[in-house]
Amino acid sequence: MEHFTPWSALAGGELIGLATVLLMFANGRIAGISGILGGLLSRPDGDSAWRLWFIGGMLVAPLLVTLVSGSAPDFVMQADWWAVILGGLLVGVGTRLGSGCTSGHGVCGLSRLSLRSLAAVGIFMTTGMVTVTVLRLALGG
Repeated sequence: MEHFTPWSALAGGELIGLATVLLMFANGRIAGISGILGGLLSRPDGDSAWRLWFIGGMLVAPLLVTLVSGSAPDFVMQADWWAVILGGLLVGVGTRLGSGCTSGHGVCGLSRLSLRSLAAVGIFMTTGMVTVTVLRLALGG
């Protein structure tokens, strides 16, 4: 908690909320990243442009922040590469099984009072907490 920055966290949350509301009003679409990327990879006709812009914005935004602020935040990887790859694969499987990701269920689904999203968020939050606890106990961290 020593590096907790409530104002930047609040601003980030507000921007995420604004982006999801704008996407819903402009396109009638939910800002679930796994669904946006999955739809881009499956190439539906006439449905790619907004997906490319959305994903492109996610990739370009950190570069713009770095240019404006003059410095990039420090990045420290505290896990081995094999753990990151395994975690990414497990998250991918989870998004398929749960019919969505944390942004789709956690941000958009909960705000729409979706019971399916409430169940999904409860399951992935519980699974994450149990996983971290078990790994810390197993690895002595």
